[in-house]
Amino acid sequence: MPSSRVLAAVVPLAALVFALAFVGVEHFNGGVKTHHLLARSELPGFSNWLSVLILPLLGSVVAVRAHSMHSGPSGRVLSSSLVAGAAGSLVYGAALAASFHWGLEQVSAALFAGLFLVSLALPVYRAECIFGFVTGMTITFGSVIPLAFAIAFAALSFAVRRAAAHVVNAWRKRRP
Repeated sequence: MPSSRVLAAVVPLAALVFALAFVGVEHFNGGVKTHHLLARSELPGFSNWLSVLILPLLGSVVAVRAHSMHSGPSGRVLSSSLVAGAAGSLVYGAALAASFHWGLEQVSAALFAGLFLVSLALPVYRAECIFGFVTGMTITFGSVIPLAFAIAFAALSFAVRRAAAHVVNAWRKRRP
């Protein structure tokens, strides 16, 4: 696995290259799309050009997190939980986006409902999870709307996991 220093340089740059390639392809194939909330044109829309800002910013946050996790010797490698969180979220986001894109409504609905369970079971509020999820959904939905959903599920995950920790700690203190 690469070191956190390598990640600090590569992830934001790779995110920028991905975002530029994405909007570049759209630009030369009919124009850069705008995605509207709830797919209704009377609601606010967000241009895919915003991906050029959002994805590198999220990549930078992940890089900072990875570096802060390993602030020791420069030879330390990345945490496997960081890589697993980013990769798992990327795959989940891409599967949800692909099922929506290909009109597989039942699969999309199941994956979306599954986000509630995943948010309760796993710490999806971590930066790498948000980055992976948004990146996985960018080609289908742009990056703004997936970021909004990621933040909502991250807040749910954080609140539930914190509340559960308080309940468990209170229960442990009451036990004789």
